[in-house]
Amino acid sequence: MIERSLCAGSDHVVRVRCSERSDGDFAIDSDSAQLNRTRNRLASGAWTWLTQMHGANVVLVDSHGAGCGTRADASVTNCVGAVLSVQTADCAPVVFVGKGLVAVAHAGWRGIVGGVVLETFAMLRSLGGDEVDVLLGPCIAPANYQFGITDLDRVASVVGDCVRATTQDGLPALDIPAAVSAQCEQAGAASFSVIGPRGASAPFDTADQRWYSARSRAETQRQATVAWLELR
Repeated sequence: MIERSLCAGSDHVVRVRCSERSDGDFAIDSDSAQLNRTRNRLASGAWTWLTQMHGANVVLVDSHGAGCGTRADASVTNCVGAVLSVQTADCAPVVFVGKGLVAVAHAGWRGIVGGVVLETFAMLRSLGGDEVDVLLGPCIAPANYQFGITDLDRVASVVGDCVRATTQDGLPALDIPAAVSAQCEQAGAASFSVIGPRGASAPFDTADQRWYSARSRAETQRQATVAWLELR
């Protein structure tokens, strides 16, 4: 498990935790998912987990566990102690922090094209989140993410050519961290940082055996990224 803390104004702090393979499977349709959640591996209390659709729907969470199971790819709350979560295995888990606000999003390439990052910013801004800091969790690196030219062109048409990369074998690849970063810049993020090796500018790569990876190993298990507000 990896943990980070971020300032959410003078009165609040946001706790962020990302599971690893050693923490078990957090896929919502796995036999062990509920067991893992109730064992409090990452966070205690009721979670708002989502039925993720690779889309851009954002749910507002107004109490602990509210919106659980909603067909959406992001959630936002100003409720202290409400645990927001997303499940990933190569897609990007993104945490957004504003004054007294926190949001999490599941950003795969379809969600990026659909605008899940921008929609999350819009929800935060509607709640008074004028300055938003963003933290990007473990996702697949472009060196291990071969991508079809047609879909790569589609992503680039929305985000820009910064998403064009090559694999370690020199084949066309999608740079998901660059895509998320570009959309955060477009939305006016106050800061953008990653959960990665010390001193690294890129997040941990889920192609590594430390993580589950659908793309690299066709695994069906999932990591969880959770975030919640606490009073200082």
